[in-house]
Amino acid sequence: MAQEQAVPDVMPIDRRGYAHPEVLVSTAWVAEHLSDPKVRLIESDEDVLLYETGHIPGAVKVDWVADLNDPLQRDYVGRERLQALLRSKGVSRDTTIVLYGDKNNWWATYTFWVLRLFGLENLRLMDGGRLRWIQEGRPLTTDAPTYPPGDITVGERNDAGLRAFREEVLAHMRAGRPMVDVRSPEEYRGERLHMPDYPNEGTLRGGHIPGARSIPWGRAVSPETHTFRPASELRTIYEQENGLKRDADTVVYCRIGERSSHTWFALTYLLGFDRVRNYDGSWTEWGNAVRAPIEKP
Repeated sequence: MAQEQAVPDVMPIDRRGYAHPEVLVSTAWVAEHLSDPKVRLIESDEDVLLYETGHIPGAVKVDWVADLNDPLQRDYVGRERLQALLRSKGVSRDTTIVLYGDKNNWWATYTFWVLRLFGLENLRLMDGGRLRWIQEGRPLTTDAPTYPPGDITVGERNDAGLRAFREEVLAHMRAGRPMVDVRSPEEYRGERLHMPDYPNEGTLRGGHIPGARSIPWGRAVSPETHTFRPASELRTIYEQENGLKRDADTVVYCRIGERSSHTWFALTYLLGFDRVRNYDGSWTEWGNAVRAPIEKP
């Protein structure tokens, strides 16, 4: 008879020393609020078909491709489209949005970051994402819920302070300011154009932006529990090993800005860095740009 595997324990969020522990909620908290009309669970995955195979009861889906990105220009949707999307999910002014997803919340933090571009503040992230929820044996359903339209009002998008563009990154690089490449070591070294186990394509050149430090995004997460590491361990990774400063203007990037959203979240909310920008053009833009400077170790 097969033996049940023990679920690894997780340190309570409020004991991990985060700068802003209020942005994280545990799976237990979510389980207690499944019927709370003031809470809207939103699943956002890399695999845009995963939600249909099973999701947390009551959760709605946000598709990072169809819902967040402009279908014509490489940019995000505008205020009206985002507002219509959220209202269609039953989100109102007093709704707490709780995001979660696959890949240790890789895309959930991307959605979190996009919503912050529009000034939304009542946001939470379920620590551990889908994998932790499933690891704990909690229920999934294929029933897609419907809610009465909400009345949330979304402001105009404001990229300042949160988003970096190519020319800004070029100036940032020339000034020698801190920059973090969160991709895999193979991508950073220019040995691959995409992360391992994915098609090796997407750019004409490999390598990294000169001066960028290599800190793969997944280091912020415990592989055993899928939850964020305590602040002391994060400080060791980002501050002691790599010399990042909490008050420094810091740019993070990956391939299209999603893995770097995870690092942006960890630096901003868990360690209290207040000047982190995500370069969502990332390597797909930089590695294809004519005469963009590239470094290989």
